[in-house]
Amino acid sequence: MLGRNWIAGWTLVRIVFGVMLCAAHGIPKAMGDLTPFIQRVGSLGFPMPTFFAWCAVLTEVVGGILIALGLFTRPVAAFASFTMIVAAYRHQADPFSAMEKPLLFLTVFVALILGGAGPWSLDAKVRRKA
Repeated sequence: MLGRNWIAGWTLVRIVFGVMLCAAHGIPKAMGDLTPFIQRVGSLGFPMPTFFAWCAVLTEVVGGILIALGLFTRPVAAFASFTMIVAAYRHQADPFSAMEKPLLFLTVFVALILGGAGPWSLDAKVRRKA
């Protein structure tokens, strides 16, 4: 059985990283001119760069909210992990400090895939009702 301190800590990590993904990354892209982001996605070799850019933005906005709530956590964390892998790849030629943030997010999202959202989440609440 997990201790309350561990549960509280994991819940805090999940909420903070979900909110940061949404508020600091997704919403600014969604509310601004997406053209430069679409061009960066295209420069990485993605076919249909507009489609994949919007997939990334929706993962950041909607996925960030879902991760913070702890709902559909594992599949959403998988999509967010892919987005962070692409972000880290995009910064591969930059100083490590540019790759540090996507790698940190990736680590948390992989941990969410492996460990789930925890007992203080909507996933756990839905599981208890089923």
